[in-house]
Amino acid sequence: MAAEVVDLFLELAALPSPPGEERAVADAVTRYLRDLGLQVDEDDAGATVGSTIGNLFCRLEPNGDGGTPIFLCAHLDTVPPDGALEPVLEDGVIRNAGGTILGADNKSAVAAMLEGTRRVLAENRPHPGIELLFTPKEEVGLLGAAAFDHERMHARVGYVYDQAAPIGDVILGAPHSQAMQVRFHGRAAHSGMYPEEGRSAIAAAARAIADLRLGRVDEETTANVGIIQGGTAGNIIPEWCTLDAEARSHDERKLADLVQEMVDAFSFAAGLEDCEVETKVSKSYRGYRFKRDDQVVRYAHSALERTGYTPNYALSGGAADANVFNDRGLACLNLANGMQDIHTPDERITVEDLEGMVEVTLALVDVARDADA
Repeated sequence: MAAEVVDLFLELAALPSPPGEERAVADAVTRYLRDLGLQVDEDDAGATVGSTIGNLFCRLEPNGDGGTPIFLCAHLDTVPPDGALEPVLEDGVIRNAGGTILGADNKSAVAAMLEGTRRVLAENRPHPGIELLFTPKEEVGLLGAAAFDHERMHARVGYVYDQAAPIGDVILGAPHSQAMQVRFHGRAAHSGMYPEEGRSAIAAAARAIADLRLGRVDEETTANVGIIQGGTAGNIIPEWCTLDAEARSHDERKLADLVQEMVDAFSFAAGLEDCEVETKVSKSYRGYRFKRDDQVVRYAHSALERTGYTPNYALSGGAADANVFNDRGLACLNLANGMQDIHTPDERITVEDLEGMVEVTLALVDVARDADA
């Protein structure tokens, strides 16, 4: 079994799939599922989100009595690689020899879910219904999942494997997030001849950033300015400056207060520099919080214990497709799957963890099947 999931992961990891360009890996997943005798439907979300693919959806009809159907979701895109994709297996660890990301985020989850599905079929394993969803453009805002019609799902309980932590970590909550696009407008002037006539948009932006509370604001809340652009030449006082910022918090009221604080800082700094500012605030995604006795958590706890892992409960500072489904009334839990140093050239995953998540997948199916027994 280990050879099966390892070979599959190596195949997927060798295919570039930056956000919006997931066609090669989507085709590989589709072929795999069709070779298992399953039907795969691709929706038209690609045109909406700006991807070469839509969401891939596949359903295994129940083959037993009772139980709770479940869905499994993984995203097909990775952060953009800046080198060759040459996944290699050395001493039980898979890395990329090409000097860039491996793509374990999230292709290791894709491989574990596909191999788990193959095992269910090969072993004629009784199950209450399994639905598979593979999404594009997760890394740039959960866009594929957001464009998927969740009403197509029969299951109301699901899982993503999208946390870079040891197997056993169960993510009970993820933060709410708001994005800010800020545009400062000053007045251009020659910086050597008529500096008094200029109004520097960059100076206004810099003053604002200096006044912001960035990084870890408290144990539940973070803020960041990720992009700043402005100016046209070294000898021209910059008329325009734009910046992209975000704030996240597990407490929605704290988030609202922090965003307002940031917006006020932009306005105040613009006024000090005799500039104007336009700030567009938009919701990136809603957070969620589970209790340990919620159904979706109980199933995961049982599945992990059945496969020899000790459940450990934690909160995440990041988002996953689970945020989208929880916002729409489904119960979707994020499970750690052993990925390490994701989004870096040191990204890696062990064969043991790939194999382990196949067993966790099968255990989730078994627990869901036995739910009403």
